[in-house]
Amino acid sequence: MAESIKAPRGVRDILPDDSWKWGHTLNMSRKIADLFSYKEVHLPIFEHTELFARGIGDTTDVVEKEMYTFEDKGGRSITLRPELTASMVRCYLEHSMNGGAQPVKLWGSGPMFRYERPQKGRYRQFWQLDFEALGSDSPLVDLEVIMTAIELFRNLGMSNLEVVINSVGCPECRPAYRKALMDYLRPYLDELCGTCQNRFDRNPLRILDCKNDRCKEITDGAPAIFETLCDECSEHFKAVTSGLDSLGIVYHIDKRLVRGLDYYTKTAFEVQSGDLGAQNAVCGGGRYDNLSEAIGGPHVPGVGFAAGLDRIVLTMEQQGCDFGREPTPDVFVVCADEIARSLAVDVLYRLRREGISADMDYLGRSMKAQMKSAVNGGSSVACIVGGDELDKGVVTVKDLSRSEQSQVELESLTSSVSRLLDQSTLIKRG
Repeated sequence: MAESIKAPRGVRDILPDDSWKWGHTLNMSRKIADLFSYKEVHLPIFEHTELFARGIGDTTDVVEKEMYTFEDKGGRSITLRPELTASMVRCYLEHSMNGGAQPVKLWGSGPMFRYERPQKGRYRQFWQLDFEALGSDSPLVDLEVIMTAIELFRNLGMSNLEVVINSVGCPECRPAYRKALMDYLRPYLDELCGTCQNRFDRNPLRILDCKNDRCKEITDGAPAIFETLCDECSEHFKAVTSGLDSLGIVYHIDKRLVRGLDYYTKTAFEVQSGDLGAQNAVCGGGRYDNLSEAIGGPHVPGVGFAAGLDRIVLTMEQQGCDFGREPTPDVFVVCADEIARSLAVDVLYRLRREGISADMDYLGRSMKAQMKSAVNGGSSVACIVGGDELDKGVVTVKDLSRSEQSQVELESLTSSVSRLLDQSTLIKRG
């Protein structure tokens, strides 16, 4: 017998017990997107590799180690998207969205792919929400993007969250900070972990983000970027933090927060959960005013954030958040005998046509087993067909919450069931 095939390491099946929670989160994301005037887009799962190499930065871990890249039959280098921001900017440019009112606010969701070590809440295929505002360099847009993330999580019932924020400067002032940081780190170079030693010449700011205990001890005394920010970046950051203060949004400034992608400028932020341990970011984002030029477009300032659906759901589960009612059939149609099956199908059709979710048994089980399925499956009403009901042209409708039943004519079935379901909803709410 051939060995059964299982899913590859680092991916997972989202089963019905979890998928409705994902659906709840996505539905709430749509509501928040509408509230903040974001328009939904659906983008390709794969892009030309050059988009990510030039957009994200060829010295980043994502581009160097984590991308799923292959050559297609035409000899083109193609990559499964590791994130959505570069694709959003490419879409904005390709479809000339810079010709109308700015900023253009877009959002999307879908699977991303990175070859990294699987761990709690982190997979090689992972689903992200992505919100981007393109075409404005105003710090008020940074503020609104942060507000969008907070409002999403608030509406999902999440708590114990904190906004962490920093400035990563711009191409004008970042070189001075890079030099100051390298000058500080150079005497400790041999004490840094191997990854940070490799980053020293290529991407020294990422050393600030290292989770190695010794590296963290060393960078505790590193200079902060605020000492070298240009006037424009400094004023921009002050405007964002002043806005957070005026809105009463609690935050703290973390000089270590640099994010892992090279396109960030000025504002960088995360929303972190106290319930996720070391990998505690629920969402992350910031400003990227030079990304458009990096991929061959004109200057288009932008700011946005991405949030992992796995992480959101995991946090909500740990905090006991309400996902709403798990989808179950409101009505279960019970067949008293085999002869009644044709009528049962008619009953199902009538109910579903009126927008009432309904199901039935297809295995020919006993009435007792069918009633057990109705109760265990969360149905509020059972419609029993067969026996005397066939001759009379009626259906027995049973309210499962109160164990009361009555016979109703087929023509008035849907209205009778609707009344019972309305009463059942009131009882559940009460």
